[in-house]
Amino acid sequence: MKNVKSLTATAIMIFTVACGHRNEAFDQKPDSYLEKEKTEMENKPALDSIASSFISSTAAKVNGKDSLHKFIRAADIRFRVKNVVNSTYSIEDIVVREGGFVTFTELSSQVDNVSTVAVDPDTSLETTHYTVVNTMSLRVPNTRLDTTLKQIAKLVDFMDHRTIKADDVGFKLMLDELNQKRWRKNEQRIITDIDKRGKKLDESINGEENVLGKQQFIDETKVNDLSLMEQVNFSTITLAIYQRPSVKKERVASEKSIDAYEPGLGSRMLTAFNSGWKVLKMMLVGLVQLWWFILFCSAGWIVCRKYFLRTKPKMNA
Repeated sequence: MKNVKSLTATAIMIFTVACGHRNEAFDQKPDSYLEKEKTEMENKPALDSIASSFISSTAAKVNGKDSLHKFIRAADIRFRVKNVVNSTYSIEDIVVREGGFVTFTELSSQVDNVSTVAVDPDTSLETTHYTVVNTMSLRVPNTRLDTTLKQIAKLVDFMDHRTIKADDVGFKLMLDELNQKRWRKNEQRIITDIDKRGKKLDESINGEENVLGKQQFIDETKVNDLSLMEQVNFSTITLAIYQRPSVKKERVASEKSIDAYEPGLGSRMLTAFNSGWKVLKMMLVGLVQLWWFILFCSAGWIVCRKYFLRTKPKMNA
Protein backbone atom coordinates (compact mmCIF):
# COMPACT_ATOMS: atom_id res chain seq x y z
CA MET A 1 0.00 0.00 0.00
CA LYS A 2 2.83 2.35 0.83
CA ASN A 3 4.46 1.60 -2.51
CA VAL A 4 1.29 2.54 -4.32
CA LYS A 5 1.10 5.86 -2.50
CA SER A 6 4.73 6.58 -3.29
CA LEU A 7 4.26 5.87 -6.97
CA THR A 8 1.17 8.07 -7.06
CA ALA A 9 2.98 10.98 -5.40
CA THR A 10 5.92 10.63 -7.78
CA ALA A 11 3.61 10.66 -10.82
CA ILE A 12 1.86 13.79 -9.55
CA MET A 13 5.18 15.60 -9.06
CA ILE A 14 6.40 14.67 -12.57
CA PHE A 15 3.11 15.84 -14.11
CA THR A 16 3.30 19.15 -12.22
CA VAL A 17 6.89 19.80 -13.30
CA ALA A 18 6.06 18.98 -16.93
CA CYS A 19 3.08 21.31 -16.93
CA GLY A 20 5.21 24.02 -15.42
CA HIS A 21 7.81 23.72 -18.19
CA ARG A 22 5.06 23.66 -20.79
CA ASN A 23 3.47 26.82 -19.40
CA GLU A 24 6.86 28.48 -19.24
CA ALA A 25 7.52 27.65 -22.89
CA PHE A 26 4.04 28.83 -23.83
CA ASP A 27 4.58 32.09 -21.97
CA GLN A 28 7.91 32.64 -23.72
CA LYS A 29 6.51 32.08 -27.25
CA PRO A 30 4.62 35.39 -27.55
CA ASP A 31 7.72 37.30 -26.46
CA SER A 32 9.83 35.70 -29.22
CA TYR A 33 7.09 36.30 -31.76
CA LEU A 34 6.80 39.95 -30.76
CA GLU A 35 10.56 40.29 -30.93
CA LYS A 36 10.60 38.86 -34.46
CA GLU A 37 7.76 41.14 -35.54
CA LYS A 38 9.57 44.11 -34.03
CA THR A 39 12.73 43.20 -35.93
CA GLU A 40 10.78 42.97 -39.21
CA MET A 41 9.15 46.35 -38.59
CA GLU A 42 12.54 47.89 -37.87
CA ASN A 43 13.99 46.39 -41.07
CA LYS A 44 11.05 47.49 -43.25
CA PRO A 45 12.19 51.13 -43.51
CA ALA A 46 15.62 49.85 -44.48
CA LEU A 47 14.12 47.68 -47.23
CA ASP A 48 12.06 50.62 -48.48
CA SER A 49 15.22 52.71 -48.46
CA ILE A 50 17.02 50.10 -50.57
CA ALA A 51 14.15 49.98 -53.08
CA SER A 52 14.01 53.77 -53.23
CA SER A 53 17.72 54.11 -53.87
CA PHE A 54 17.51 51.41 -56.53
CA ILE A 55 14.86 53.19 -58.57
CA SER A 56 16.07 56.72 -57.88
CA SER A 57 19.44 58.34 -58.59
CA THR A 58 21.47 61.43 -57.85
CA ALA A 59 20.61 62.48 -61.41
CA ALA A 60 17.03 63.00 -60.16
CA LYS A 61 18.08 65.36 -57.37
CA VAL A 62 18.14 69.13 -57.73
CA ASN A 63 21.03 71.17 -56.40
CA GLY A 64 19.51 74.45 -55.29
CA LYS A 65 22.94 76.10 -55.02
CA ASP A 66 23.75 75.53 -58.71
CA SER A 67 22.33 78.39 -60.79
CA LEU A 68 24.56 77.83 -63.84
CA HIS A 69 23.40 74.40 -64.95
CA LYS A 70 19.81 73.77 -65.99
CA PHE A 71 18.93 70.10 -66.48
CA ILE A 72 16.15 68.44 -68.43
CA ARG A 73 15.57 65.33 -66.34
CA ALA A 74 13.81 62.22 -67.63
CA ALA A 75 13.30 58.74 -66.22
CA ASP A 76 12.44 55.57 -68.15
CA ILE A 77 11.51 52.63 -65.91
CA ARG A 78 10.04 49.17 -66.44
CA PHE A 79 9.09 46.94 -63.52
CA ARG A 80 6.65 44.30 -62.32
CA VAL A 81 3.98 45.00 -59.73
CA LYS A 82 1.54 42.88 -57.74
CA ASN A 83 -1.53 44.34 -59.45
CA VAL A 84 -1.35 46.70 -62.43
CA VAL A 85 -4.74 48.34 -61.91
CA ASN A 86 -4.17 49.12 -58.23
CA SER A 87 -0.60 50.27 -58.90
CA THR A 88 -1.83 52.55 -61.69
CA TYR A 89 -4.24 54.30 -59.32
CA SER A 90 -1.50 54.59 -56.69
CA ILE A 91 0.96 56.11 -59.18
CA GLU A 92 -1.61 58.62 -60.40
CA ASP A 93 -2.33 59.65 -56.80
CA ILE A 94 1.39 60.04 -56.11
CA VAL A 95 1.89 62.25 -59.18
CA VAL A 96 -1.06 64.51 -58.34
CA ARG A 97 0.07 64.76 -54.72
CA GLU A 98 3.54 65.89 -55.86
CA GLY A 99 2.09 68.61 -58.09
CA GLY A 100 2.42 66.78 -61.41
CA PHE A 101 0.03 65.36 -63.98
CA VAL A 102 -0.46 62.31 -66.21
CA THR A 103 -0.06 62.93 -69.94
CA PHE A 104 -0.59 59.38 -71.21
CA THR A 105 -1.75 56.01 -69.91
CA GLU A 106 -2.64 52.86 -71.84
CA LEU A 107 -3.93 49.90 -69.82
CA SER A 108 -4.35 46.66 -71.77
CA SER A 109 -4.26 42.87 -71.53
CA GLN A 110 -1.81 41.07 -73.77
CA VAL A 111 -3.09 37.60 -74.68
CA ASP A 112 -0.22 35.10 -74.55
CA ASN A 113 -2.05 31.88 -75.38
CA VAL A 114 -5.59 30.55 -75.84
CA SER A 115 -6.50 26.86 -75.73
CA THR A 116 -9.88 25.13 -76.01
CA VAL A 117 -10.71 21.65 -74.74
CA ALA A 118 -14.05 19.91 -75.30
CA VAL A 119 -15.67 18.79 -72.03
CA ASP A 120 -19.17 18.00 -73.34
CA PRO A 121 -20.66 17.41 -76.79
CA ASP A 122 -21.88 21.01 -76.81
CA THR A 123 -19.49 22.67 -74.29
CA SER A 124 -15.78 23.47 -74.30
CA LEU A 125 -13.39 24.88 -71.69
CA GLU A 126 -11.51 27.94 -72.99
CA THR A 127 -8.27 28.76 -71.15
CA THR A 128 -6.72 32.19 -71.77
CA HIS A 129 -3.24 33.10 -70.56
CA TYR A 130 -2.80 36.88 -70.50
CA THR A 131 -0.64 39.62 -69.00
CA VAL A 132 -1.99 42.98 -67.84
CA VAL A 133 0.33 45.88 -68.76
CA ASN A 134 0.20 49.64 -68.63
CA THR A 135 2.34 52.33 -70.24
CA MET A 136 2.32 55.74 -68.60
CA SER A 137 3.87 59.16 -69.19
CA LEU A 138 4.07 61.45 -66.18
CA ARG A 139 5.20 65.04 -65.65
CA VAL A 140 6.32 66.16 -62.21
CA PRO A 141 8.13 69.28 -60.96
CA ASN A 142 11.87 68.78 -61.27
CA THR A 143 12.29 69.48 -57.56
CA ARG A 144 9.93 66.58 -56.77
CA LEU A 145 11.33 64.00 -59.22
CA ASP A 146 13.50 62.23 -56.66
CA THR A 147 10.67 62.13 -54.11
CA THR A 148 8.21 60.82 -56.70
CA LEU A 149 10.54 58.03 -57.81
CA LYS A 150 11.13 56.95 -54.21
CA GLN A 151 7.39 56.68 -53.61
CA ILE A 152 6.88 54.70 -56.83
CA ALA A 153 9.70 52.37 -55.77
CA LYS A 154 7.51 50.99 -52.98
CA LEU A 155 5.26 49.42 -55.64
CA VAL A 156 8.10 47.55 -57.38
CA ASP A 157 7.91 43.75 -57.19
CA PHE A 158 10.68 43.10 -59.73
CA MET A 159 12.81 45.67 -61.54
CA ASP A 160 13.53 45.16 -65.24
CA HIS A 161 15.45 48.35 -65.92
CA ARG A 162 15.55 52.01 -65.07
CA THR A 163 17.23 54.84 -66.96
CA ILE A 164 17.53 58.35 -65.55
CA LYS A 165 19.23 61.07 -67.54
CA ALA A 166 19.84 64.77 -67.03
CA ASP A 167 20.67 66.87 -70.10
CA ASP A 168 22.28 70.21 -69.33
CA VAL A 169 20.73 73.01 -71.43
CA GLY A 170 21.96 75.91 -69.31
CA PHE A 171 24.61 77.05 -71.78
CA LYS A 172 22.20 76.74 -74.71
CA LEU A 173 19.68 78.97 -72.96
CA MET A 174 22.48 81.44 -72.18
CA LEU A 175 23.62 81.43 -75.82
CA ASP A 176 20.05 81.95 -77.05
CA GLU A 177 19.63 84.90 -74.70
CA LEU A 178 22.84 86.52 -75.97
CA ASN A 179 21.77 85.95 -79.58
CA GLN A 180 18.40 87.55 -78.92
CA LYS A 181 20.06 90.63 -77.44
CA ARG A 182 22.43 90.89 -80.37
CA TRP A 183 19.64 90.49 -82.94
CA ARG A 184 17.50 93.07 -81.15
CA LYS A 185 20.32 95.62 -81.30
CA ASN A 186 20.83 94.87 -84.97
CA GLU A 187 17.09 95.17 -85.55
CA GLN A 188 17.01 98.58 -83.87
CA ARG A 189 19.88 99.83 -86.02
CA ILE A 190 18.09 98.71 -89.19
CA ILE A 191 14.88 100.46 -88.13
CA THR A 192 16.82 103.67 -87.45
CA ASP A 193 18.55 103.40 -90.84
CA ILE A 194 15.16 102.90 -92.55
CA ASP A 195 13.81 106.04 -90.89
CA LYS A 196 16.79 108.03 -92.14
CA ARG A 197 16.56 106.78 -95.74
CA GLY A 198 12.85 106.26 -95.96
CA LYS A 199 12.55 108.13 -99.27
CA LYS A 200 14.13 105.29 -101.21
CA LEU A 201 11.41 102.71 -101.68
CA ASP A 202 13.60 99.73 -102.63
CA GLU A 203 15.94 100.18 -99.70
CA SER A 204 12.99 100.61 -97.35
CA ILE A 205 11.36 97.38 -98.56
CA ASN A 206 14.59 95.39 -98.21
CA GLY A 207 15.14 96.85 -94.77
CA GLU A 208 11.57 95.96 -93.67
CA GLU A 209 12.01 92.39 -94.90
CA ASN A 210 15.30 92.16 -93.02
CA VAL A 211 13.60 93.39 -89.84
CA LEU A 212 10.77 90.89 -90.22
CA GLY A 213 13.26 88.04 -90.69
CA LYS A 214 15.12 89.01 -87.53
CA GLN A 215 11.89 89.35 -85.56
CA GLN A 216 10.82 85.88 -86.70
CA PHE A 217 14.15 84.42 -85.63
CA ILE A 218 13.88 86.12 -82.24
CA ASP A 219 10.32 84.83 -81.74
CA GLU A 220 11.24 81.25 -82.70
CA THR A 221 14.22 81.32 -80.37
CA LYS A 222 12.10 82.67 -77.55
CA VAL A 223 9.43 79.98 -78.02
CA ASN A 224 12.12 77.29 -78.15
CA ASP A 225 13.63 78.61 -74.91
CA LEU A 226 10.21 78.60 -73.26
CA SER A 227 9.77 74.96 -74.32
CA LEU A 228 13.17 74.07 -72.90
CA MET A 229 12.39 75.85 -69.65
CA GLU A 230 9.10 73.96 -69.39
CA GLN A 231 11.02 70.69 -69.75
CA VAL A 232 13.51 71.92 -67.15
CA ASN A 233 10.77 72.80 -64.66
CA PHE A 234 8.76 69.58 -65.23
CA SER A 235 10.59 66.29 -65.53
CA THR A 236 9.20 63.41 -67.61
CA ILE A 237 8.73 59.89 -66.25
CA THR A 238 7.93 57.04 -68.62
CA LEU A 239 6.70 53.88 -66.91
CA ALA A 240 6.01 50.40 -68.26
CA ILE A 241 4.44 48.25 -65.56
CA TYR A 242 3.13 44.70 -65.75
CA GLN A 243 2.08 41.87 -63.47
CA ARG A 244 2.55 38.12 -63.45
CA PRO A 245 0.66 36.24 -66.21
CA SER A 246 -2.92 35.44 -65.30
CA VAL A 247 -5.20 32.62 -66.38
CA LYS A 248 -8.89 32.87 -67.17
CA LYS A 249 -11.00 29.74 -67.67
CA GLU A 250 -14.47 29.94 -69.17
CA ARG A 251 -16.98 27.41 -70.43
CA VAL A 252 -18.08 28.26 -73.96
CA ALA A 253 -20.44 26.67 -76.45
CA SER A 254 -18.77 24.23 -78.82
CA GLU A 255 -19.09 24.60 -82.54
CA LYS A 256 -21.00 21.62 -83.89
CA SER A 257 -19.29 19.45 -86.46
CA ILE A 258 -20.57 19.65 -90.00
CA ASP A 259 -21.23 15.90 -89.88
CA ALA A 260 -24.21 16.56 -87.66
CA TYR A 261 -25.88 18.49 -90.48
CA GLU A 262 -25.29 15.89 -93.23
CA PRO A 263 -28.49 14.25 -94.62
CA GLY A 264 -29.26 10.57 -94.13
CA LEU A 265 -28.56 7.73 -96.57
CA GLY A 266 -32.08 7.63 -98.03
CA SER A 267 -32.15 11.36 -98.63
CA ARG A 268 -28.72 11.23 -100.25
CA MET A 269 -29.80 8.35 -102.58
CA LEU A 270 -32.95 10.25 -103.60
CA THR A 271 -30.84 13.32 -104.32
CA ALA A 272 -28.43 11.21 -106.40
CA PHE A 273 -31.37 9.70 -108.40
CA ASN A 274 -32.73 13.16 -109.16
CA SER A 275 -29.30 14.32 -110.22
CA GLY A 276 -28.92 11.30 -112.53
CA TRP A 277 -32.31 11.91 -114.07
CA LYS A 278 -31.34 15.52 -114.77
CA VAL A 279 -28.13 14.33 -116.45
CA LEU A 280 -30.09 11.86 -118.62
CA LYS A 281 -32.52 14.55 -119.71
CA MET A 282 -29.65 16.84 -120.60
CA MET A 283 -28.08 14.08 -122.73
CA LEU A 284 -31.37 13.46 -124.57
CA VAL A 285 -31.79 17.15 -125.22
CA GLY A 286 -28.24 17.29 -126.52
CA LEU A 287 -28.88 14.42 -128.93
CA VAL A 288 -32.01 16.14 -130.24
CA GLN A 289 -30.03 19.30 -130.79
CA LEU A 290 -27.57 17.27 -132.93
CA TRP A 291 -30.25 15.80 -135.23
CA TRP A 292 -28.67 17.40 -138.28
CA PHE A 293 -25.32 15.84 -137.53
CA ILE A 294 -26.87 12.43 -137.02
CA LEU A 295 -28.83 12.78 -140.29
CA PHE A 296 -25.73 13.84 -142.20
CA CYS A 297 -23.70 10.91 -140.86
CA SER A 298 -26.49 8.43 -141.72
CA ALA A 299 -26.75 9.71 -145.34
CA GLY A 300 -23.00 9.53 -145.76
CA TRP A 301 -22.91 5.98 -144.47
CA ILE A 302 -25.65 4.93 -146.94
CA VAL A 303 -23.84 6.51 -149.91
CA CYS A 304 -20.53 4.94 -148.98
CA ARG A 305 -22.10 1.52 -148.59
CA LYS A 306 -23.96 1.71 -151.92
CA TYR A 307 -21.24 3.03 -154.19
CA PHE A 308 -17.88 2.45 -152.56
CA LEU A 309 -18.19 -0.61 -150.42
CA ARG A 310 -19.20 -3.30 -152.95
CA THR A 311 -19.12 -6.87 -151.92
CA LYS A 312 -16.50 -9.04 -153.60
CA PRO A 313 -17.76 -11.99 -155.85
CA LYS A 314 -17.46 -15.38 -154.29
CA MET A 315 -14.89 -17.68 -155.92
CA ASN A 316 -16.03 -21.14 -157.14
CA ALA A 317 -14.44 -24.01 -155.47
